[in-house]
Amino acid sequence: QVQLVEAGGGLVQPGGSLSLSCAASGIIFGAYVMSWYRQAPGKERELVASITAGANTNYQDSVKGRFSISRDNDKNTVYLEMNKLKSEDTGVYYCNARFAPSENYWGQGTQVTVSS
Repeated sequence: QVQLVEAGGGLVQPGGSLSLSCAASGIIFGAYVMSWYRQAPGKERELVASITAGANTNYQDSVKGRFSISRDNDKNTVYLEMNKLKSEDTGVYYCNARFAPSENYWGQGTQVTVSS
């Protein structure tokens, strides 16, 4: 059974930082592209950042220079370090693991709220 368990969300003031983690089980973690998506109220889910099996990274333009995605294949965990947070970063953050269209898995999501 595949499980992706996110942790680390919460409330933070604008300009602050948060770190998210996603622990995976039930998959050959090192073979998967791992991504973070987010969904703001009333908006569609969007890709925030991704990291390939070879550790190549990709970021949404709005988070470049502020967010950093990394992975630890020994711990089957992917991380998202978020700095200089803005109110528009608020949303539910979802971990995604993808190897093929038929092997595409989601975590349950963790809430990130940026507010003063």
